[in-house]
Amino acid sequence: MSQPRDMFRPLGNGAPLVTSRLALMAGFGGLLLLMAFAGFDGIQAFEQIQTSNDAIRADFLLRTRVLERIRADVYVSGTYVRDYLLEPESGKAEGHRYTLLETRADMDAALEQYHALLNAQETEPFQVLTRELAAYWRVLEPVFGWTTDQRRRDGYAFLRDEVFPRRQTMLGIAGQIGAINESQLNAGKEKVETIFRQSRRRLTVTIGLTIGLGLLLAAFSTRKIVRLETETAERYREISDARAELKQLSARLVEAQEEERRSISRELHDEIGQSLTGVLLEMANLSTLIRTRNTEAIAAKAAEIKKLVENSIRVVRDMALLLRPSMLDDLGLVPALQWQAREVSRRNGLWVKVAAGEVSEELPEEHKTCIYRIVQEALHNIVKHADAREVKITVRQEPDRLLLSIDDDGKGFHAQEKGMGILGMQERVSYLGGAFAVDSEPGRGTHLTVTLPLAQPAVRTAREAV
Repeated sequence: MSQPRDMFRPLGNGAPLVTSRLALMAGFGGLLLLMAFAGFDGIQAFEQIQTSNDAIRADFLLRTRVLERIRADVYVSGTYVRDYLLEPESGKAEGHRYTLLETRADMDAALEQYHALLNAQETEPFQVLTRELAAYWRVLEPVFGWTTDQRRRDGYAFLRDEVFPRRQTMLGIAGQIGAINESQLNAGKEKVETIFRQSRRRLTVTIGLTIGLGLLLAAFSTRKIVRLETETAERYREISDARAELKQLSARLVEAQEEERRSISRELHDEIGQSLTGVLLEMANLSTLIRTRNTEAIAAKAAEIKKLVENSIRVVRDMALLLRPSMLDDLGLVPALQWQAREVSRRNGLWVKVAAGEVSEELPEEHKTCIYRIVQEALHNIVKHADAREVKITVRQEPDRLLLSIDDDGKGFHAQEKGMGILGMQERVSYLGGAFAVDSEPGRGTHLTVTLPLAQPAVRTAREAV
């Protein structure tokens, strides 16, 4: 039968359990950190993409608006020049010239604004455009001093040979700058795509690590859960078996208690009852003899009554010693064991030897009672079942434990088949936190050992007490 304390031991070892908890906490903490990092990195990447995309789009739109403004001013300037040269009235021609000068001022402002937005690829085309515009306005400056006849005579040729070709050239340069601007937009898109690919790669790696760690944690947790379920089921079976054995033991204890009461009752009835009945009868006979005044018969009858009373006293004393020997309390463990050995030898013709050296008389009461009862039960079983001739009882005290061994040369038995007596001995030892073992096989006797721990190693031995 398993010891009661085993029923309440913790599942598994304490250190591996703490290690498993730390591993699970670290694993789940790392998993949460990875998930948080993945989310933060993804949000940061999306914000960076959105910021870059907005910046590129805003820059492209601004540059496009400024460039379109320049192109529009170039194109409109040619129209104003044409209107100025072909206008016959001086007043209206002067109005066209004033409008042309405003267009030039707006163009110069647009050029200054676009110059602040230039990048390396646009610098050379912009410089060419600036030079062409400067040359264009230089060509136009003499025209503003022409008379009406000069404008009418040379205006068309000037428009055809100078203004329109230069305007087309400048519009072509502006178109090149626009193409470069579009290429910059495409480059910005490629930059955004590069950022997106890098972010996607980081996010893929992070998700992969998260999934891998999650799978490892799931496998580890599943393994631990399965192991805990197995251990729990095993402990449940042990507890169920222990409960069943405890019920069986309780039933046997009740049965043993009833048997003990029955035995005591039989002893009292058969021995004490019959002796006292005999005393009563003999007292009646003594009373009759006293009336006859037969001195010799009275003396003989009194001696017979005395013998009956002494026999009753002896039976009562033997029963009291079997229940709880007073010498165990008065003289100690070793004398009580020696008395018990003598009584068994006297009653059953069995040679019992007790070897007990240096055993302290200051042992705890529960230890002395346990050893005494185990020896008593063992001798009872040997007398009843073993058919032994010799029994050796050895008691030895060490600094931290008390050792008992009982050996007999009887017929032995299968050690796995534990009866009521052995279970009772085992429970006594288990209650004190000791170890109990029985080694026996049919035909080769029995070897019983008991080890009881001592809470106070400094208990004085019998030799020191002397």
